[in-house]
This record gives sequence, C-alpha cells and structure tokens, in this order.
Amino acid sequence: MSKIARVLILLLLVLATYLSFSTIMPTYKEDSSATKTSFSTDRALKHVAEIGKEPHAIGFKGHTEVKNYIIKELTKLGLKTTLQEGYTAGDWGNLSYASNILAKIKGENSNNALLLLSHYDSNPHSSLGASDAGSGVATILESVRAYLEENKTPKNDIIILFSDGEELGLNGAELFVNKHPWAKDVGLVLNFEARGSGGPSYMLIETNQGNSRLIEEFTAANPEYPVANSLAYSIYKKLPNDTDLTVFREDADIQGFNFAFIDDHFDYHTEKDNYERLDKKTLAHQGSYLMPLLQHFADANLSTLKTNEDAIYFTVPVFKTVSYPFSWIWPMFAIAVLLFITLLILGFKNKKLDAKEIIIGFAPLLISLLITGVVGYFSYTALKIIYPQYNDILHGFTYNGYTYITTFTLVALAVCFYVYHKFKKIKTPNLVVAPIFIWLVISGMAAAFLKGASYTIIPVFALLVSFMIVSNQKNPNPFLLFFLTLPLLAIFAPFVKMFPVGLGLKMLVASTVLTTLLFIAITPIFGFYKHKNRLALLCLLLSLGGFAMAHLKSNFTKNNAKPSSLLYVLDVNSNTAKWATYDSYLTEWTAQYVNNTKTKPQQLASNTISSKYNSNFTYVTNAPIKNILVPKIEKTVDTLINNQRHLKICITPQRNVNRLDIYKNNVALAKATANGVPLPDYSLLDTTNKFITHYISNNNYTEISLILEPNAPLELTFYEASNDLLTNQHFSIPARPVNEIPMPFVLNDAILITKTVKF
Repeated sequence: MSKIARVLILLLLVLATYLSFSTIMPTYKEDSSATKTSFSTDRALKHVAEIGKEPHAIGFKGHTEVKNYIIKELTKLGLKTTLQEGYTAGDWGNLSYASNILAKIKGENSNNALLLLSHYDSNPHSSLGASDAGSGVATILESVRAYLEENKTPKNDIIILFSDGEELGLNGAELFVNKHPWAKDVGLVLNFEARGSGGPSYMLIETNQGNSRLIEEFTAANPEYPVANSLAYSIYKKLPNDTDLTVFREDADIQGFNFAFIDDHFDYHTEKDNYERLDKKTLAHQGSYLMPLLQHFADANLSTLKTNEDAIYFTVPVFKTVSYPFSWIWPMFAIAVLLFITLLILGFKNKKLDAKEIIIGFAPLLISLLITGVVGYFSYTALKIIYPQYNDILHGFTYNGYTYITTFTLVALAVCFYVYHKFKKIKTPNLVVAPIFIWLVISGMAAAFLKGASYTIIPVFALLVSFMIVSNQKNPNPFLLFFLTLPLLAIFAPFVKMFPVGLGLKMLVASTVLTTLLFIAITPIFGFYKHKNRLALLCLLLSLGGFAMAHLKSNFTKNNAKPSSLLYVLDVNSNTAKWATYDSYLTEWTAQYVNNTKTKPQQLASNTISSKYNSNFTYVTNAPIKNILVPKIEKTVDTLINNQRHLKICITPQRNVNRLDIYKNNVALAKATANGVPLPDYSLLDTTNKFITHYISNNNYTEISLILEPNAPLELTFYEASNDLLTNQHFSIPARPVNEIPMPFVLNDAILITKTVKF
C-alpha cells in the first residue's frame, strides 16, 4: 500500500466515523414559514419556550400555568379537552394528585385508537422541564396541528394524552390505563421522552410479545432519520423500565414506541433544562419521527400488530431501518463459521497462512483488549480522585464528558496501534484470523444470550471478504478494503459515544473496549501500515491534548454550573436543628452553613429520604432553632376488627409544604392505603422501611389507613419538607452564585421537619 493510499484511507476512516454520527439526525434551519401541513421546529419551539419558563412539578405554581397553557393550545386546534384527575401511588409508593390532559380526534373506526403520549410535569424542584418533557408536548402539539390542517378523517381515533406525575412514579399513566374508559380502545402508543437536552432521538419498543410486526410497520411509515437497534431493545427488556409507556405494557398489554434523546445528559432534571439549551436539531428529529408515524398509524390496522415473532433490526444511513427475523440468527452464524473454516483450509492449502503466526496473532488482540479494558474500567474512578468535584454530578456525566469520551477513545487507539506495531512481522492474512475469531465468539454469545445483538454477524461477513482478499492478493485495493469497513463503522461506531452518555462516564470502559474491537476489525487495512508506532504516538499526543482540554473545562462556570445542596433539618423529638448537604465537594456558598464544625451524619437521613441515586447526607452541622410550624398528626381511628388492628392517621400541614415522606419500623402490614389509594405490596413488608412519599398539592392532608397485628409495635417517622429555604421569612439565605445550580435527584433547598411517633 502506497504512502498516499495509507494517508487517504486513514482520512476516509475518520470521515466515515464522523458521518456515522453526524448523518443520523436532521439539520436545523429556520422554518417558521413552513407550509401549514408540515411540522415546523420553530413553531414547536414556541411551545417549549412557554412550557419551560419555570419549574412545573406537581404542587408547584408553574404546574397549573403549564396545564392551562396546554389546554388553551388544544382548544385553539378545535379539540375538546378534558381533565382526568385523582390520587395514584404507582408501583413506587409515591402518592400524588395527578391531572391528565386529554383530547381526541374522532376516526372512522372507534374500536382502535392511536395514542400520542408525553408528560407535562417537570422534576421537583428546580428543573424547568424544557426538554423533559416539554419537547415531547411541543412535538405532539405541532404535529397534531399540521395533521389537522389536512382536514381529513383518520380511520382510527387519535387520542392525545399529556400525562401528569410521570416524574414522581408514572402516576398519570397509571391513572389513565386503569381508570379511563378510553384506555380499552388503545391499540398503539407513541411516547416522546428525554433524558438530556440534545442528540439523536432513539426509538425503543415496549411490548410483551414479539417486535416483528411493529418493526414492519415502523419501516413502512418510513421516518427519514430512524435511530434504533435490537441490541438496545434486548437490553431494555431485561431492565426495570420507567417510562409512562411501561405502565401501558404491564397493566394493559398495550404496546408502543418510545422516542427519547439522551445527549447533554448533564442538563437532565436541572434548572439548565431550559429553552436555550434544547438542541433545535433534536426537536426537529422528534418531529421527523411523529409526522410520518402519525400519518401511517392513523390509518393502519392496529389490531394486527401483536405477534410472537421477534426481529433483528438496526439503522444505517441511506438504507434506514434494516431488519430480519430471529430465525435467521443461527443460520447466518453457521454460514459465517463455515466460510471462516473454508477460508482457513484454502489458506493453509495454498500456503497463504501460517499456523504459528496465527497463534501469535492472538497476542496483540488480547493484550490490547486487556489494557484498554483496565484503562476504561478505572478511568472515571481516577478522574473523581483527581477532580473530586465530579462526585457531585450524581448521574456521572460531566460537562466535559464528550472530551473524555474522545480522549479515552484516542488512548485506546494509541494502545492498539502501539501493541500491533510490536507484532508488525506477522503477515496481514495471519493477523486477521484472531479478529474474525473474536467477532464470531461475540456473535455466538449474542445468538445464545442476547439475540437482539446478533447483528454483530453483519461486519463479520465483511471481515471474511476482506480476509479472502488479503489472503489471495499481495497488493489488495485499499479502497475496496475501506468500503468493506463501512457496515462496521455505520452500525457500531455510534455506540462508542452512546454508552457513556446514557449511563455515565463509569461506562468509559464500553468506549475503550468497543474502540479496540472496531480497530481489530480493521486489521485488513492496518496490517499494511508499516509505521503503526507513529500513529500510536499521534493518538497519544492527541489524547494528551484531550486531557489538557478536559482539565481546562473541569471548573464550573455560569453555563456549566456546579450542583450544590443545602437543607435545614429540624428534629422535633430532640428539639435540635442541623444544616445538611449532599455535597462531597463544598463550595463557599454551602460552607457558609456547613462549616468547619461539620461532621459526618450518624443517623440523619441514612437510607431514609429517597433519591434517584440513593444519595445520603454527606455533612451536617448545628443550626439555630427556628419557629417552624410542625405538622398536625392525629390518630382518628384505632380499633380491633376480626383480631386485626385498624388504624387511621391524618397528617395535616401547618405551613406551605411540597412533600411528606413516611417511614416505618420493621413491622409487617396486612393492608395500607393513603388518601384512599392502596399502596404497593412492598410497602407492607416488615423488611421495608420506606412507607410512602406524598408529593403534596394545595397543601392537602395525608390520610393513611393501616391494618396490622394487634400487638405489633408500630413506629412512624414523618419527614415534612418545603422547597422554600431560600425564600422563607425565617431565613436569609443568599442566592447561589451564578456558577452553581440546585443539585438534582435529591431533596434540596428544603426546610425539613422530622418527627417520630409511636402508635
């Protein structure tokens, strides 16, 4: 291979990798004057701007304002809007009074309905909810507007559901699925979600059966920029899922599609989830899904979508959605194995292969995997030691996270180039055998244990063709070999970024190992590079530049603000008060209160106040006693019926509050309700301490009814919280500096009263 060809191929590989990321979603251009029957990103953005003005979680002032805005917009479209309201507790034991917003476009066939779904509540207490899920609401409002402009009657009813309480426990979805008469008619759900503020929107299927019919119809709808794969589908089915669509599937066997974006994960559930941070291309991507799917499923036969057959599927630019049945998995694997064996036999017969070199060729592969695996596995742990402030980014994706992904990818490439350079005497055909073997092992394991990932066999066929070429040609066409790498890069390169973005930088190991697997699959090309050590040095120097860039971006700024937390905790039983924080790395703002006298908390909030990542207080310090009104706790019923104790307790706030957590001692309950809603079974167990969390609206009371053994020693601890620490008249807490934001996922900026009562 000539020097010019080596340089050109390297540039083409970089370009192909870049295009595998950049071509999977639409570009944005100003489109406010788009035709009335088209989806307009700019028109949708106006909805996002209104919805994301202020926090609008259940119980907050902005909640009512957003609800009224959505009702007004639906009414402007000529749709009759109704509210479905009521208490629900979900499977998580989180009680709230949900207000679902509903509208319907009548179809010719009232027996089947397509349901468009997104939630409109934001996460308590500081999230503005522009992306999560104001973007979903805006996508549906704009798409329905464009659809109605066509002035045609769909075959199926189209139900629009803007659910409430999703952030608290999928409460609105549970209320609709189990108590609304329209639920029985729903044949398919299209749900729009977000776990960040940018990037491509991924399609994920929710079904109790097989996916093949859903994939067939999704492909027939022909969205322009599909991003989906059955690997994510298979993993998703094995994990505990928590979107509104899960309730439809679990409680009513209603299937559907989720469309969610996860990039810029650092904005998730924070006050930075605002209109300005939402990527316009991402919103355009959501619209590019819904418009063709709405047109297609509005007239499709929704009663034929269930099947027991599963399909492998993935998306690639130009070809869009590619799928084939699970029944092809083992035949394709067998064909690949037979081809591999055949090529080995022919190679040995024609003396193109050398057994000793083939065996030695496994060494650089295994060494590279070992080194890059270890580096990736310990990378984020090391980063948190060097930069302790990262510990306060609870979801684990830092503002400079993309720089770290690129940097550790370069480290992995440097390792691969250097290690393979040490084995440069091995001829390319012999060097390619080990990668084929490893990829076949991966494909076989996928076929056996994670069938949705079995499309790993696709690049194996391309690799086998490359193997045949390099085994039989002394000077193969490098551009043909490059062409054969395109399926590999198009399908798998985006995963290098997706895993750590979606799951946090602790998954950098996925990036480094996958980079290594991609590298070894390109050995038919790299085997002809004589000076791989120079490329190793180049990647190393670029990675050092990446580390330097990440270091320069490691401090917090106005745009990339540090999460911080502060609470005032009043213990009524001991008549003591504490300042408390979840911060590991204290800022000057937090240290005003949690100062040099701080201590590690002994019992305070240890495994009690629930949070997404099971975070507990890190430091506490003594605080002055403030005259905070304590909740009124009344035992209104205490009697024996059929040798069981029936107990009713009413907790009434005496101040404006947002949340009440109740914990119990290790006592088993036969039955329990809260505000008339039965609580999940796990709340009743003697091994469960968390009893219920009530997200309170309009300062309403909480009434719990319990049935237990007559001699059981019941002890309840009440945690009543208001998110008004920075505005309450009893305190003079200064505003956070501009480079700090309220820490998400935990109770924050709160006045917390605790009281333990024996009954």
